[in-house]
Amino acid sequence: MAKFYKIWLIFDPRRVFVAQGVFLFLLAAMIHLVVLSSGLNWFELAAASGQ
Repeated sequence: MAKFYKIWLIFDPRRVFVAQGVFLFLLAAMIHLVVLSSGLNWFELAAASGQ
């Protein structure tokens, strides 16, 4: 674990962070689209339960 910093000698930190940001954005967009297309509606569920 002490030599973990050497990973940045292999990978360019800027490319790694940009790729990570793009990946996380696409993952979040995919999750949102799946939930939106599933027909799950929190407001209707709450109104039906009387809360």
